[in-house]
Amino acid sequence: MVVQSNPWEEGAAGKQIGANLRQFRTNRGMSMEHLAKKIGISKLTLMNVERGEGNPTLSVIWKIANGLNIPVSALLSIESDVSIARKEDGLKLMSSDKVFVAEPLFQSHGLYELYRGYLQPHAEYPSEAHQFGVIEYVTVMSGKLTLEVGGETYHLNEYDSIKFKGDLDHKYCNPTSALAILHFVISYHSM
Repeated sequence: MVVQSNPWEEGAAGKQIGANLRQFRTNRGMSMEHLAKKIGISKLTLMNVERGEGNPTLSVIWKIANGLNIPVSALLSIESDVSIARKEDGLKLMSSDKVFVAEPLFQSHGLYELYRGYLQPHAEYPSEAHQFGVIEYVTVMSGKLTLEVGGETYHLNEYDSIKFKGDLDHKYCNPTSALAILHFVISYHSM
């Protein structure tokens, strides 16, 4: 039996993201300046991410993935025959205001990604539109969620699920005083 240590310890997440980013960017023949301009972040921020200095916010990771036209999981990829996603060990991607945390769980070769999400009480997390063809599936595991998609509002209770086009602007809102725990599947099948 082989026991693998947590690959996301002590800044390893930032280094893994940076190494994967560098590989995808150079394979596409994109300069750092071109990618930074394309995705609307500073060249310095992109350089820091590529060097593995710190852990980028969830918004920055989404922008990079969209700019490279790859699933977010491609930036986070560490392959193994058997994987366990333990809450206390996983990578935590945070919104810049820290009201939303997403934990990548598993991926399937660019076809889909699974996440566990936590939305703080009385908090909102606006998500930018993802790449064209992305479909999101969200299940409320604990608490309540109000989701705004394409100008429509949907109210979800515990164990309710919703499917929507992730390439539309959308916003997650927790209307309660309790933490909302969510399960996400991001599908790239339509791309």
